[in-house]
Amino acid sequence: MKTRQIFTFFFSVISILSFAQNTQETKKEKWKYEPNFMVGGDVLNAGVSFFSDRKLYQGFISSKIKNNLHAIVEAGFESNIYQKNNYDVKANGPFVKIGAFYMLAKDPENEFNGFYAGGKAGGAFYTQEYMAVPVRGYGGSSSSVSFPSSSQSSYWLEGTIGGRVQLFESNFFIDVNLQPRYLVATTKQDDIQPMIVPGFGKSSSKFNMGFAWNIAYKF
Repeated sequence: MKTRQIFTFFFSVISILSFAQNTQETKKEKWKYEPNFMVGGDVLNAGVSFFSDRKLYQGFISSKIKNNLHAIVEAGFESNIYQKNNYDVKANGPFVKIGAFYMLAKDPENEFNGFYAGGKAGGAFYTQEYMAVPVRGYGGSSSSVSFPSSSQSSYWLEGTIGGRVQLFESNFFIDVNLQPRYLVATTKQDDIQPMIVPGFGKSSSKFNMGFAWNIAYKF
């Protein structure tokens, strides 16, 4: 009986020590960021810039933070004109967007291949000029007024839905995404809603949709 109790006690101690060691090892396994970067540029909008009034040049840097979560920073420059409904406006300047996205589905052989969704906050600091703004004159007649060039800023939120695919066995990827946007705040010149916001697009409303077709390289 004593021998059985001794063995029972011995194995109980071994089990407790083993559990304590496993607990300590689990605590030691803390998350550690491993540097990784993907850098890309929007080739579609850059190419269209040669044939339109809109000159849009933008790129991004993203990095996997943990598991399926990636951080992303986008920056660029846009110049455009708005000539509609008797308005004649031009604007140009840089913009930046910061956010993150989550890989919803990915290739088991390459975790950077797949579909993702996320969100970003954007801001633009630009110069705009109103060459013509329609006004209603005396007796219902219409005319226009102009305003000098001024510095403005706008801020928005945008979603991102897209996908990435590796080009053959190289470090290059194709990254395509849609960007629904909502203008949150903006400065105004003489209380006029901006018609063009670099990085946000050309629109007289607070909603807009962006599109990017990128070639990216993973370091």
